[in-house]
Amino acid sequence: MGPSADRNAESVRRMFGGIARRYDFLNRLLSLRRDVGWRRRAAREVPSGAGQCILDLCGGTGDLALELARSHPGCTVVCCDFSHPMLALATEKFARRRVADRCLAVEADGLRLPFADAAFDAVSVAFGVRNFSDMDRGLREILRVLQPGGRLVVLEFSQPHAPILSWLYRGYLRRALPFLGDRISGRDGPYGYLARTIATFPDPPGLAGRMREAGFAAVGWIGLSGGIVAIHTAFKDSR
Repeated sequence: MGPSADRNAESVRRMFGGIARRYDFLNRLLSLRRDVGWRRRAAREVPSGAGQCILDLCGGTGDLALELARSHPGCTVVCCDFSHPMLALATEKFARRRVADRCLAVEADGLRLPFADAAFDAVSVAFGVRNFSDMDRGLREILRVLQPGGRLVVLEFSQPHAPILSWLYRGYLRRALPFLGDRISGRDGPYGYLARTIATFPDPPGLAGRMREAGFAAVGWIGLSGGIVAIHTAFKDSR
């Protein structure tokens, strides 16, 4: 990641830090609480197994990590993010839910993970891949820390294909999301940024192609809520 990418990463880090306290509330409000079900569905795509270690990358305030801990009681979950304020909130949640012994918070850049090769049985990423300053490098880094035969689960926004829903969704991204998000968060710009990243993110076949190019196998996806989001799955080849 060159200097320009570093500057971009730092601006994204500051942006998420600035909205951390309102982040969960806005997720529920702006998705009409559908984000809760999306994460629950994504957690079910992560294989279960006693003693497994799961990396929840771009884990933010810990919502997906908590869902993984709930649905995979025999596993350890490492919630990794590069925003300190987000992770501080995640740590508070883990303590309140009494899962701090199984949910660990690690502050790190997703493009430079401080973990050994093949350290994790599974990796999950919810709404974080599109924030990588270099998505291909981020996918290769995930592949590096994933065990052979391990599964990657990516929950990301997508683009609905039904004409009316697509038209409504585009209008929502252009107007409602930036207007409501920035005003409720008290910050000017973050939710306009998020809307732009959603609008320009690859569609499911495009992201699947990038995952294959990074070295993943058995790549597939499931659309949810009319295609507003998609769960992408892939494996690291065990050969």
